[in-house]
Amino acid sequence: MKKEKQTKPISDEEFRAIMKTGAKMPFYSPVHDKLGYYTTRARHITAKMNTGYRSPKQLRRLFSKLIKKQVDERFRILPPFSTDCGINITVGRDVFINSGCCFQDEGGIEIGDGTMIGHEVVIATINHEFDPRCRKDLNPKPVKIGKRVWIGAHATIVPGVTIGDGAIVGAGAVVTKDVEPYTIVAGVPTRKIREVEPKEVGEI
Repeated sequence: MKKEKQTKPISDEEFRAIMKTGAKMPFYSPVHDKLGYYTTRARHITAKMNTGYRSPKQLRRLFSKLIKKQVDERFRILPPFSTDCGINITVGRDVFINSGCCFQDEGGIEIGDGTMIGHEVVIATINHEFDPRCRKDLNPKPVKIGKRVWIGAHATIVPGVTIGDGAIVGAGAVVTKDVEPYTIVAGVPTRKIREVEPKEVGEI
């Protein structure tokens, strides 16, 4: 009997590199299979974060395990929190994530130093194919959030968006395009409200 060819498992580094290219991820592929593993792993870790009381130190430890990167002592997160991958999240120093946030991080989410994310913010980094014959195929695009950004409650950030340093995203906004640094945006979809005058501040 002919043996089936064994497919080499994809490493974390290979997965991140593939997602960074923005190449389509077919539904039946080793990359998609790896995503299934990450989803299960993320559910296990976030279940611990979201059940009962956890001290800030315990939450930092669990979040560091989830993203496979160490967060600093000033990182804060208020459960519940959900994500369907986990390992493609990167956070800077002194980041705050409020309760009820939902991150879809397969395509990559970067959050800069000192950024604050409000209640129930959704950050998406994956689109499905428009063609209904291959609708389950995935197209990753990263979301990058700069330093000292303030994202209001219930905002949604779609795949491929970059938000510049010091920007403010209004509550309930849907961010469909890049936001310039030190700019306030709001609405569905967002529009520019005005600019924020940057002040001289020390390092975080």
